[in-house]
Amino acid sequence: MLFNSFHYLVFFPLVVLVFFLLPYRVRWAWLLAASYYFYACWNPVLLLLLIFVTAVNFVAARKIANAKRHRQRKQILLISIVINFGLLFFFKYLIFMQQSVQDLIHLLGLSWTLPEPHILLPMGISFYTFQAAAYTFDVYRGRIRAVNHYGKFSLFISFFPQLVAGPIERSENLLPQFYRRQRFSVAQTAEGLRIMLWGFFKKVVLADRLSMAVDAVYTSCQSYTGLALALATVLFAIQIYCDFSGYSDIAVGSARILGFRLMENFKRPFFAPSVREYWRRWHISLSGWFMDYVYIPLGGNRRGKLIQYRNLFLTFLVSGLWHGANWTYVLWGAVHGLYVVVGTITSPLRKKLRSFFGQGKNPVSNLFFAILGAGISCGLVCYAFVLFRANSIKDAIYVYRHFFWDFWQWTNPQYLYETFLSMGLGLYEWVLMAVAILVLFGGELIAGKNPRKRLRRLPMPVRGALYAGMLTFLLIAGVYYNAGAFIYFQF
Repeated sequence: MLFNSFHYLVFFPLVVLVFFLLPYRVRWAWLLAASYYFYACWNPVLLLLLIFVTAVNFVAARKIANAKRHRQRKQILLISIVINFGLLFFFKYLIFMQQSVQDLIHLLGLSWTLPEPHILLPMGISFYTFQAAAYTFDVYRGRIRAVNHYGKFSLFISFFPQLVAGPIERSENLLPQFYRRQRFSVAQTAEGLRIMLWGFFKKVVLADRLSMAVDAVYTSCQSYTGLALALATVLFAIQIYCDFSGYSDIAVGSARILGFRLMENFKRPFFAPSVREYWRRWHISLSGWFMDYVYIPLGGNRRGKLIQYRNLFLTFLVSGLWHGANWTYVLWGAVHGLYVVVGTITSPLRKKLRSFFGQGKNPVSNLFFAILGAGISCGLVCYAFVLFRANSIKDAIYVYRHFFWDFWQWTNPQYLYETFLSMGLGLYEWVLMAVAILVLFGGELIAGKNPRKRLRRLPMPVRGALYAGMLTFLLIAGVYYNAGAFIYFQF
């Protein structure tokens, strides 16, 4: 079931209504049933996998909590790791490994053909597997106590707003909320609806419209050169941000109406002054997961600078592989690993330069370095996104080689007009998209780091006018004839 579907617009109000009408003691069962139905709408058979992962981690955590010896606890943890990530490997990476081995065989000049497995990728398997595995890790480390209520633990793994594409919730945040009495509140409903409205704006008005231009270029990128490739790459960066953060907003807003608080998954990443800061603001739940369960276990920054740089690079390499079973994702992760390592090495020098030119003392200097840092960060991120979006390494190389193929024509009005029209959108669509992008980033810039606080300061008539205007814009400018699934569903 998609958030941006009529099905969800009927499903969600019904879930909320019944949830608050039911007695407290059985509400968890209603939410669990709703969550399982939400997931089963894609493929009922794959619901069994979700239930199996839930059972494995519930039992493993209970056995770890009851084990007397550390060695026994460690053995149970290792078994759960093998099961969790073994399933993830089988469903997500087995075909990728088979294809890679097959390519190597052909490269060696052999004619041996491996049998091709036919495996359906379960929706959201990376998200709920990581969430379940993190719970078992935390019980093993003693950060939380193993829960006794199997039903509420099942709800923690399968809670429908964040089930398919996150945020990847931590057990210490979400699990205790299922033990609290949730009361209906007009204020929390208004807050949830506002967050959902902003999420739908990102997805329906921007992401789905941007995808038309991006797909037109990247589906047959070798038919384009220069400006079209550069523009499609920048638009893809905005598209994936609107698509994924839009999903997170709708998830957070839906949960808020039910009385639950999910973690914030995005904090204005394109205003980040460095790539490392960008990753503190983009997909925050995944970045935090890799820091806690990959980077720190590797040694973090505790064993000297060289080991720290190695750990940073490996963490981003694994993060790239998490995003997809394709060498383009691995290279994308490696590029970001290099960005962060180089940024960490040069950080002291950059601090001295900023201090020399008066950052922190002069408002003009502060603004200059903020714009410069964000510009460089966005440029590097967009440059790496070529690997993320390209269908193959060959296509990515072509895009990189032809980025500035005809830059001398970029000031030619006729060339600009023909390039824009060649990307599958009409003039009206481009104007509408430009206005929406200005609304998006202008709104983020004005709202600052705490948009909710800024909004509460506005008089009620002004807030009402803003919400009404946004809803009108959504209804008029939204893409409903070509509504697509969220990009991160494939991960």
